[in-house]
Amino acid sequence: MLGTTLSAGDYLSRVCQEIGRLDVGSVVNVSDVIERAYDAGKFVFIIGNGGSGANASHLCEDLAKCTLRDFENQKRLKVLSLTDNTAGIMAWANDEGYDRIFVEQLKNLASPGDVLLAISGSGNSPNILKAVEWAEAEGLETVGFTGFSGGKLQKLARHNLHVGIDDMGIVESLHQVVFHWLIDDLNRRFAAKAVSRKGPNAS
Repeated sequence: MLGTTLSAGDYLSRVCQEIGRLDVGSVVNVSDVIERAYDAGKFVFIIGNGGSGANASHLCEDLAKCTLRDFENQKRLKVLSLTDNTAGIMAWANDEGYDRIFVEQLKNLASPGDVLLAISGSGNSPNILKAVEWAEAEGLETVGFTGFSGGKLQKLARHNLHVGIDDMGIVESLHQVVFHWLIDDLNRRFAAKAVSRKGPNAS
């Protein structure tokens, strides 16, 4: 935890430095992946543990609501965070093991062409890896959000957004920074599609 040794100013400077190191092309690619799912009417599923689980819930809420400008008429993105099915998670974890809490939900819900956004700072969470491995085998498009060395997830997922720093707090913070840009970018993209369907002079 870098904050235990860095002053507030130095810590924030380090965060800014890490933001500057992000691969912008990888960030934009995630937006492209989600847009393709939107166009095809496919589901976007999101998974994560701990702070990454909280980020998954937050991202899901934003993708569902904040990509909209017209709440009554605009086409909506199909999106679901699998971190929020508390009873289902506890049942699978208690009876079969914590590593199955996401993959078993996907088996109920997912179809080929859907998207799985998998968030793991270490890139080595067994329940994340099991879900991504199944998703790849079943024809889903997978995106990993990783930190530290990237772990196994960086190689297993079809797409990856990597934050290369050994500090979980900064990793989770930068993931959230990226997520907020994605929401704004997809809001713009989806709104443009709504206008093109109605025509430029539609009221």
